[in-house]
Amino acid sequence: MPELPQARGELSEALLAALAHPVHALPAPPVQAPADPLSDEDLQLALYCCYELHYRGLPGVADEWEWEPTLLALRRDIEACFEGALAAAVPRPPAPAGPEEMDLALRAIAEADDAPSVSRYINREATLEQVLEFLAHRSAYQLKEADPHSWALPRMYGPPKGALVQIQADEYGNGDAERIHAKLFADTMQELGLDTTYGAYVDHLPGSTLATVNLMSLFGLHRRWRGAIIGHLALFEMESSVPNRRYAEGLRRLGFATGRATEFFDEHVTADAIHEAVAAVDLAGGLARQQPELTSDILWGAATLAALDGRWARGMLGAWEAGVSSLLIPLPAPASSAAAT
Repeated sequence: MPELPQARGELSEALLAALAHPVHALPAPPVQAPADPLSDEDLQLALYCCYELHYRGLPGVADEWEWEPTLLALRRDIEACFEGALAAAVPRPPAPAGPEEMDLALRAIAEADDAPSVSRYINREATLEQVLEFLAHRSAYQLKEADPHSWALPRMYGPPKGALVQIQADEYGNGDAERIHAKLFADTMQELGLDTTYGAYVDHLPGSTLATVNLMSLFGLHRRWRGAIIGHLALFEMESSVPNRRYAEGLRRLGFATGRATEFFDEHVTADAIHEAVAAVDLAGGLARQQPELTSDILWGAATLAALDGRWARGMLGAWEAGVSSLLIPLPAPASSAAAT
């Protein structure tokens, strides 16, 4: 991240001001629940900054802040607000008859999702400007793709851990740094003239986008939510192959036919078609067989993914339908599409 993001309210302003100084006891004010915690700009940015301390850190912020007890207490209060809103907005899906039907239960969550399809829009009618916005939105997660789910590895054992390792190894390029999926996404951004710096677009991203990333960090960082992060990953993999094919076709429609521009999406068409069964049957189903008490959390983790992604999709497509940018700060107009071949 090139610099600390701009505050969006009293909470993020107080947090960012404190982080700019050496670690100290944080006299945090009580966190007041906003009207809509799932998309509130101030709350979601503050939570995102708290979580980034566990990834690559924040520019100019001392590493010691990561485990400062008073900061963790503030984060706990923000998380409680976020979790409460999730529980109120996303009902727990019915449990399957048995762990062997976990794939059917996850599929039912996907089929019940009535959010508009971003991938169809990108495929058929998105402009270059809209595709660039889409990539900026996605960069908040894709430039650290797989990292939030990897927090689950030390919480797993036996067959589910083996399934998770299989999926994550592919995400990290099976040891080839050039094939790490985050690197492939950066290649796509570079081909389209976007800034590939980690965190470069945080100030542009609305709270609904940050919430989709915060959800993964919340589930991944807390052992008590290990079932939810597995459900999140399972549905993520199950619902990835077809949309990524559409994204690649949309780029080609706009003239970006080089492998470097579309390789990230093409790679996911193949990899996630394989991951689908592993994630649903061996990972999610395997965890439900091993620890049946986590079945409800597994399904709820998947349901929260569908819910927050749906809110993000409606916000972005609604802005485009209204003829305005879906970002808080619009991107500069692309110089040209001359890079397309």
